Order: sequence, then C-alpha cells, then structure tokens
Amino acid sequence: MTEETEKTGAEKVNPYDNCRDKSEQVEEMFDSIAPAYDFMNTAMTFGLHRRWRDKALKAAIAALPLKSGVRALDVATGTGDVAFRLHGLLPDAQVTGIDLSAGMLDIARKKLESMTEDAKRLLAFGKADCLALPFHDGEFNLITVAYGVRNFENLLQGLKEMKRVLAPGGVLCVIELSCPQGKLTGLGYKIYTRHLIPTIGKMLSGDSRAYTYLPESIAAAPQREAMAEKMQQAGFSSVTWKSLTFGAVTFYLAR
Repeated sequence: MTEETEKTGAEKVNPYDNCRDKSEQVEEMFDSIAPAYDFMNTAMTFGLHRRWRDKALKAAIAALPLKSGVRALDVATGTGDVAFRLHGLLPDAQVTGIDLSAGMLDIARKKLESMTEDAKRLLAFGKADCLALPFHDGEFNLITVAYGVRNFENLLQGLKEMKRVLAPGGVLCVIELSCPQGKLTGLGYKIYTRHLIPTIGKMLSGDSRAYTYLPESIAAAPQREAMAEKMQQAGFSSVTWKSLTFGAVTFYLAR
C-alpha cells in the first residue's frame, strides 16, 4: 500500500509530514517521546490506563481455551506495560513484546533487568514490524495490542498478520482510545485532548507534534462497530467490544 488514495482513516494521519512512510514517522515519534512515555500515560489518563488494561486482559484470558502453556505476543509493546502485566496474570506464559521503536524497547529491557530470573526467562523484547511479523503461522495463543492499531501504516494488513500468527482458537485483544459519544463528555474530551494534552506533552516530552497527532489519529481510526467490522474483514470471528469510562477507551476481543 503506497498510494495515498488507498489509505483510509488513521492511515492518512501522520505524526510529522506527508513525505515519508507512516511507519518511519511512528518509529521516530516514539523514539523521541520514550523517556516521558510512561509518565505521560499515567498523567493523561489519571492512572486509569492500568484499570483499562486489566479489564481487557482479564477478559481475554478468560476467553482462552487453555490457561497454561500460553504463548503470548504483545504487538506495539512500547515500554512493555502490557507484556509485564501478562506475566503477572499468566506467570508461566512465554511472552514476547515487539515494537518499531528501539527507544521504547530499551526502556522495556531496563525494566526486565530488575525482575526475577523467571521473568527474564519467560519475557523477551524485540524490534519488528507489525505488518510483517517474523513468526511462524499459528505460533501464539494470545495476541495483544494496546493503543497501537491506529499507528499502523495499513490496519487491515496488520490485523491479517496477527491472525496469521495466532493459533486456532487463540484470542486477539485490542485496546484502543476512542471518542466518547455523549454530548457533554464528548465536548470535555475534545477540549482536553486537543488543547491540554498537546500543551503538557510538548512541555514534558519536547516533541511539539506527538501529542497533537494523538487526538487526530484517535478521531480518524475506526471505532466500536467499525473496528469490529475491520477485524471481521481480516478473518477474525466472534468479535466483541466494550467501551469504558464514558467511551474514552474501547477493547475488542476476537478469535
């Protein structure tokens, strides 16, 4: 997918410019904001991102046919938040986290250094492109991607790749920010995301564009029924979704 006319939704929203591939710009953006990323996540969501994460992951784990011997892949792992939580919820699972950003992965690996030997044996982080996953067909029982799909250069291709490496009966869990649908909550959300977050993000991360890109890409990405339809188009079945905190985040489960 190289032609601009082939792009839809968030695929057309780039972090910096329209002269380079989105994947290249996403990598540059996350390398830039990596040192401030964890703090910004907590500050922007008032700590609710942990609650959202746990609700989604527990629902995904409950949907797994087997709870032991799980092989999990966390796509767009960033600093490893979801991968580490998966280890906490499934202590014997083999968890692999992948990301485009070397800067984010460096932070994830530093966190891993301070963990137990069991954690070091069961968790691994690597640089990889979600549009061409370096894994065999059906290699994983559980795949997660938190706040990452709207950054995909090609959403459908990324979903198809995750389906390819997911074992029969396996579960995909997507967590993504979404726009509240209520009139008052929607207005408050727009003021907060379009004005306050970019200002704070620029001050703390030094990247004047990254946190302006954030609300733009959220608004442009498919949400709820539209995202479920895109997942079905990629070949997933039994797609369900649930919105949390007035619709500010939505998680999706699929087989």
